[in-house]
Amino acid sequence: MRRLLALAAGLVVLATSACSAPTPPRADAGPSATPTGPVTLPAPTGPHPVGTTTLYLTDTSRPDPWDLDVGARELKVTLWYPAERRDGQRAPYMTAKESELLLKGSRVIGVPYDTLSRTRTNAVKDATPSGRGFPLVVLSPGFTKPVSTLTSLAEDLAGRGYVVAGIDHPYESYATTLSDGRIAECLACDSDSDPGFGARVVQGRAADVSFVLDRLPSEWDGSDLIDRTRIAMTGQSIGGAAALATMVRDPRVRAGIDMDGTTYARIPKTGFTKPFMFIGTPQHVPGGRDTSWDRDWKLLTGWKRWLVLSGTEHQSFTDLSLLAGVLGIRPAPGVLSPARSAELTRTYVAAFLDRHLKSRPQPLLEGPSPRSPEVAFCPATCGTP
Repeated sequence: MRRLLALAAGLVVLATSACSAPTPPRADAGPSATPTGPVTLPAPTGPHPVGTTTLYLTDTSRPDPWDLDVGARELKVTLWYPAERRDGQRAPYMTAKESELLLKGSRVIGVPYDTLSRTRTNAVKDATPSGRGFPLVVLSPGFTKPVSTLTSLAEDLAGRGYVVAGIDHPYESYATTLSDGRIAECLACDSDSDPGFGARVVQGRAADVSFVLDRLPSEWDGSDLIDRTRIAMTGQSIGGAAALATMVRDPRVRAGIDMDGTTYARIPKTGFTKPFMFIGTPQHVPGGRDTSWDRDWKLLTGWKRWLVLSGTEHQSFTDLSLLAGVLGIRPAPGVLSPARSAELTRTYVAAFLDRHLKSRPQPLLEGPSPRSPEVAFCPATCGTP
């Protein structure tokens, strides 16, 4: 079932349930405001300077699940990490061609196709890593979206003292640039209405994550930064669903967060004890439009939280909310400001990770806070629609 969730009035960078490709908007769904200049992502809030680099890893043990002519699965991994210095060349957000394919695929009109490539980041490209023993957080993006759409969250976590490995899953995004410069476009978009598609995607992503965890220590010169006993995963949309599927499959991933993604993992009927947090839009209240969280909540027998943020929509947990203005999109009435949705996402994700990977008490996660009136703790403090 396709459920359109606009980021703002007429927003054309759409995402539906965790499995579906965006449904093209109406022909008249163009920008509703004059585009602004390039966006600078909000600065990381932690004490560490942030560096970033890119790895390309090839799993020769399995063919690509989407391009049957490719005998191996190639992955692009973007790393964000604590660095020695703050000065240096800032990393690009995405290339002009990636921006073009993402905007065309999302049916964005009325702005230059290279618009997103001009987004300004905070991380220094190929900066020298600094320190050791940091927890690792794996990030997985929504369907059709590159992992760069989670850059603001990744930079913030790195600044707080995490190593972040963001995985681009080729052929599941409108554009993934591979090691030789080829661009893998969205072959999976041709199958998104097939029965079992969501389960197929999350199992494939779980395999991608396990392979990255296998290879990262030997493939990255900065891997000494990582404490491999402290690993978590978070993702948005089907990336969040993949976090739960990965935790079920791979014991190295100790904790996970699903940001507004319909789930598909087969959780053991006897229960699943690893810490997990759902954080999402009002469609995820108990008994709401998406009932997968109701089902899985009963099977999560360890530490767990189910947070619903009023005024949020599907892309509120990604950079696309922050980029709405540059795409000429006015916020819809009642939608949280991009700055506020980014602040809440960063704050609650970091609180969860600090609690479960750094063993730091987090009163913020114990119940509603007057400082965050938008956040309801389900099922206790949020009602059915």
